Amino acid sequence: MTVLIAGTLDFPNGNREKALAETAKLVDDTRAQQGCLHYVWSADPTSTTRAYVFEKWACVEDLAAHLAGPYYQNMLAALGSYGIADVEVAKYKVALEEPVYDPEGRPRADFFTE
Repeated sequence: MTVLIAGTLDFPNGNREKALAETAKLVDDTRAQQGCLHYVWSADPTSTTRAYVFEKWACVEDLAAHLAGPYYQNMLAALGSYGIADVEVAKYKVALEEPVYDPEGRPRADFFTE
């Protein structure tokens, strides 16, 4: 079962760009972990403080290994040193995944392969 992590956090005092730059190597290293399908921290272009996190893991076990490992611990320490605030991050179990566009190229909100 695929697991998604998605959320937001804010970096007060203009520290967002420094924090994202400092953690870029950790993001890159995490992407090489077993089961990591997507992993990104990115700046919100409409805010000077907000950043988004998006992760996609192949299974709960791979996510658990990441959370127990050094890249996660180092990311927490690095981000924490910038005084993050307003953290809202959640995990989601994915029961079905399919493309947004159907075979005719139309965007679809419904799940059309069921």
